[in-house]
Amino acid sequence: MRYAFRMSVHRDAITEYERRHNPIWPELEQVLIAHGVRSYSIFIDDADGSLFGFADIANRAQWDAIATTDVCRRWWTFMRDVMPTNADHSPAAQELREVFCLRVQ
Repeated sequence: MRYAFRMSVHRDAITEYERRHNPIWPELEQVLIAHGVRSYSIFIDDADGSLFGFADIANRAQWDAIATTDVCRRWWTFMRDVMPTNADHSPAAQELREVFCLRVQ
C-alpha cells in the first residue's frame, strides 16, 4: 500500500530537521520495519519548509500502530521544536489522496 502526506518544518529549523534525520534513531528504524514499512521518504521544499512524505507500507493498521510505540512518542517529543505539532506532539500532517500512479514492472 502506498501512503502519502504533507507536513511542514519551521523555516528557521530546516537544517536542524535534516540533521536529526541523518540518521534517524536505529530503534525508530527498527519499529518502522517491524510495522511493515518497506520504504519511507520525506522530501522538503527549502523555499517554504513544506514536507512531502511517502511510504510503501504493508497496511494502514500497522502504520497507525507505529504511533502507539514508545520510540515514536519520544521521536515526536524530540521533533516538536522544529515543526508544527498537534496537542499530543505528533506532527501536524495532512493525508494525501492518490490520483495517479505509473508502475513499470
